[in-house]
Amino acid sequence: MSGPPKRVFVARLIAVPVFDPLGDQVGRVRDAVIVYRATMRQFPRVIGLVVEVPGRRRVFVPMGRVTSIDSGQVITTGLVNMRRFEQRRSETLVINDLLDRRLRLRDDDSPIQIEDVGIEQQVNKDWEVTRLFVRRVQERSAFSAFRRRGETMQISWTDTEHPADSDVDQEATQLIAAYQDTKPADLADVLFEMKPERRLQVARALDDERLADVIEELPDETRVEVLSSLDTQRAVTVLEEMEPDDAADLLGELSDEQAERFLTLMEPDDAEDVRTLLSYDDDTAGGLMTTEPVILTPETTVAEALAHVRREDLPAALAAAVFVCRQPIETPTGKYLGIVHIQEMLRHPPHEAVGIMLDTEVEALPPDSPLGEVTKLLAAYNLVSVPITDENDHLIGVVTVDDVLDELLPDDWRVSGRDDHRRG
Repeated sequence: MSGPPKRVFVARLIAVPVFDPLGDQVGRVRDAVIVYRATMRQFPRVIGLVVEVPGRRRVFVPMGRVTSIDSGQVITTGLVNMRRFEQRRSETLVINDLLDRRLRLRDDDSPIQIEDVGIEQQVNKDWEVTRLFVRRVQERSAFSAFRRRGETMQISWTDTEHPADSDVDQEATQLIAAYQDTKPADLADVLFEMKPERRLQVARALDDERLADVIEELPDETRVEVLSSLDTQRAVTVLEEMEPDDAADLLGELSDEQAERFLTLMEPDDAEDVRTLLSYDDDTAGGLMTTEPVILTPETTVAEALAHVRREDLPAALAAAVFVCRQPIETPTGKYLGIVHIQEMLRHPPHEAVGIMLDTEVEALPPDSPLGEVTKLLAAYNLVSVPITDENDHLIGVVTVDDVLDELLPDDWRVSGRDDHRRG
């Protein structure tokens, strides 16, 4: 006798590794693709998974090639078609399109919200959407403002009324929760693939810091679209949360009037950094640099320096070295003395001062240095960052290798590689 159908909840599959028959990992699950039957009272069929493979490419894996699926791993058989996934009009994505949707129960017409979707493999090996994990929604009223969140329950797909309009009463809470542990670049990819209305809906629901990180990873046109959809004060807050060079790049895409309006409303210190960067040409060291590297005095100990570079919010490229200057240590600093690489610090005892281990062979560049000169210096000394100083040897910023790559790659590098061909 066969047992009951195996049930898996899709939100728990996010980022679960996908393996080929030999046991090699080919990617991670990002979503499940379903199609509706003739009526909404029939269980939708799960036709495949969206899997992210190396290179942040999302591909389609048909359910017929999935031999095992659970909350810990997915096993596939055969080769995976590496064409980029493109959602067809007849298809619905569980994480993107279903989570947070508002429905109504058939028995009492009370409102509910989808928090997860259960899929089961049937006797014929097809996978279907059979269960929903939902939360009751408190109807808004003068007396409901302080009520606790509604109860949760598991129900059948057929216990609800499903509106034909997929955009009806949809929030973004559960979708954001499903991607809370992913890198900003991965969430940016998810947002980019969404329809504009859903993309803006999700963007508005992100907290300011997370939204700033995600916007930094979006193509120029899309990041302008997202920023423009926010109310003015929220947009200003997000700009302040962004790295100054990324904020400058974004404001550079706006009209002078729009950019000046945002700069006027930003905190003076934040606005000053961005204005400085906007004053340089895009393809110069000044236009590429960030004004917030790790800057320390020569008396700082190795232990203190390592504590600075361990900060979670510090980009990896900026954590590879510290820049040693005389006071003040905010850009523009006092006299620039040299760079200390983290690898060098690890060779010294914690109590030693970083001033005794300076690398003075790395030449600081002026802000008007062309991109080619910056690139040559990075390559010649195997660096991940280059100091930029003014005519008085004051450090004004640092160009990192990722900023150079952004400039060298085609404008559409974040979205290039999309196949015009549909999957077979």
